[in-house]
Amino acid sequence: MRTHDVTNQVPPLEGHDVLGADPALSEAVARWVEPHDADGAAALTDLGRLAGTAEVRHWADQADRVTPVLRTHSPTGERLDEVEYHPAYHRLMEVAVGEGLTAEPWTRPQGSGAHARRAAAFVVWSQVEAGHLCPVSMTYSAAPALAAAPEVSARWLPGLAARGYDPVLRARRDKPGLTVGMGMTEKQGGSDVQANTTRAVAEPGGPLVGETHRLTGHKWFCSAPMSDGFLVLAQTDAGVTCFLLPRVLDDGARNAVRLQRLKDKLGNRSNASSEIELEGAWAVRVGDEGRGVRTIIDMVASTRLDCVLGSTATMRAALTRAVHHARHRSAFGARLVDQPLMRNVITDLALESEAATVLAMRLAHAVDAGEHDLSRLGVALGKFWVCKRTAPMVAEALECLGGNGYVEENGLARLYREAPLNSIWEGSGNVGALDVLRAITREPASLAAVGKELALARGHDRALDEAIDACEAAGATALGADAPWGARRLVELLAVTLQAALLVRYSPGPVADAFVASRVRGERGAVFGTLDAGIGLTASADILDRALRG
Repeated sequence: MRTHDVTNQVPPLEGHDVLGADPALSEAVARWVEPHDADGAAALTDLGRLAGTAEVRHWADQADRVTPVLRTHSPTGERLDEVEYHPAYHRLMEVAVGEGLTAEPWTRPQGSGAHARRAAAFVVWSQVEAGHLCPVSMTYSAAPALAAAPEVSARWLPGLAARGYDPVLRARRDKPGLTVGMGMTEKQGGSDVQANTTRAVAEPGGPLVGETHRLTGHKWFCSAPMSDGFLVLAQTDAGVTCFLLPRVLDDGARNAVRLQRLKDKLGNRSNASSEIELEGAWAVRVGDEGRGVRTIIDMVASTRLDCVLGSTATMRAALTRAVHHARHRSAFGARLVDQPLMRNVITDLALESEAATVLAMRLAHAVDAGEHDLSRLGVALGKFWVCKRTAPMVAEALECLGGNGYVEENGLARLYREAPLNSIWEGSGNVGALDVLRAITREPASLAAVGKELALARGHDRALDEAIDACEAAGATALGADAPWGARRLVELLAVTLQAALLVRYSPGPVADAFVASRVRGERGAVFGTLDAGIGLTASADILDRALRG
């Protein structure tokens, strides 16, 4: 029955150029990638266009809706311990691996722009679907940890850096490319990995004498269990030690890894997170005995950078959908985007998104440039702050669509489920805040490096200068008796001031000035859409025009 003509509905977001429509990310590519790798920058352009196609968005919907299935046994009773994914998941993985998002940057010379290029690609492709990028991120992040065992790294890094994807469980030498997962936490300890009970017993006469062990125990969280190997922690007589545990041994036999169940997660549903039991599983030591946490922390540091990049992508994807809706939907006689209060909300969201993008890409450039001290503290700050800001921002973007935002088919509902994940993964808020204190007190050069970055923005605004002064005093604050109590507040000060300083240097004046006014001077309320009228209609129009590009 025809009751009325359908009008005032928003068209599907198809044919969207994910990179080309994002000025902050495009400018970061021009600044930190293109001068070193023109071909890589051109490939990013192609990826941005691919990411916005209807076909790719359909892959994302399929991978998220048809979740992985655990197959513990074959029909005839043999142990399988395999996870079955929807074919769309594998299409997404083929593109991610084929674009060099795994460990390839670690094989490129320092200063080549490889990490910044990979970071931009990660932000672009994460806006398609985030779950499949968990194994991609861990594979990228495994390379610095494996460097603690040069012989092991020599055998595995070429496969981790390759652009070939093969989801079938095979011996390492028979695959065009490899992926790596991680198993740290256990039932009784969680983030306190020193409480791990998994035991590693040296295997005399093994192929790598003094390094080969058999592991027995359980892991409460083991993401991407179909990976070709896992970096895991286990106890030796010397204490917690890091090991590389292959899924399939060199002779083609399956290692003794038993998949017990898959986690039924809030979001990130295309990614199989599992609980596993190790029954004398063969593994090779990585790094010194008793120094496992220090060894694997190099992997964690890189995955934390990917948490910042992934949250940045989620923010941008949510902003894009809110803007798209506001441009095409009318209410009370005007397009939503022309309604003053909606303009305030979207302007505020655009500021948050750009600040996250510029910080994330600056941190990736720091890895390229070998700026270890800056990346050490900067990643910790970004991991806490950008990931924390994602959930409220996505919630506000969803509200821009009203009830339509709560419906699965437009994509914002999936982003909303995804939004808290990176704040929890690789150390939740308190762990991250305490890590910032640890960096400041034990590695004071990291605070000095952040201070040097902040100083480049001095003179732009008195309130920003005062915030920079407060950041420079953070060393004394972190040493105070009440430092843990106030850790989150200190991290917020450092992170917001760093974002403001970077926007002053790299973003247009209206963006930087509005961010400083709202986030540093406090000319806003407690929720998005409460920017002070002093920011001005002209500045708001400039910011919105930038956010609406494309």
